[in-house]
Amino acid sequence: MTNSDIPAHPLGPPLPAERIGVISDTHGLLRPEALEALQGVGHILHAGDIGDPTHLEKLAGLAPVTAIRGNIDRDVWADALPETVSLTISGLRVHMIHDRKSLRADPEAEGWDVVISGHSHRPGIEETGTTLWLNPGAAGPRRFRLPITLAFLWPEAGRPRAVIHPLPV
Repeated sequence: MTNSDIPAHPLGPPLPAERIGVISDTHGLLRPEALEALQGVGHILHAGDIGDPTHLEKLAGLAPVTAIRGNIDRDVWADALPETVSLTISGLRVHMIHDRKSLRADPEAEGWDVVISGHSHRPGIEETGTTLWLNPGAAGPRRFRLPITLAFLWPEAGRPRAVIHPLPV
């Protein structure tokens, strides 16, 4: 997989190290295609349903990782993971929560530029007001007829930009 596999934004995709890799719902299956796609990113965000703690170690071999716990992450190892996390990365104020329907805060009032969620396995990018909502979809086992995907996120002209990246599986 090369950088040219990432669909270009009108101003062009950022350099690999400026991209944030976003992955979710691996459910114990960390595909080699996902690892290849995430090569060279500056940071990886995992939005839960990891299923296997060694996967976080493998991802950390590629870039720093921030991960949250999903509804299947119930073993003792997952106790160390928060249910939500807010962080500033590459100048973007990001909030992660596994299930978007569980969000009780107002992203604009909180000042979040991006809300990342997983859970539904449905990839999507939506903008409401000043907030970009990003669901990278599921990178683990196929569910129904949904695609196997992850996402890339980056700042562009002071705003968050994202693209869904289908994995060739």
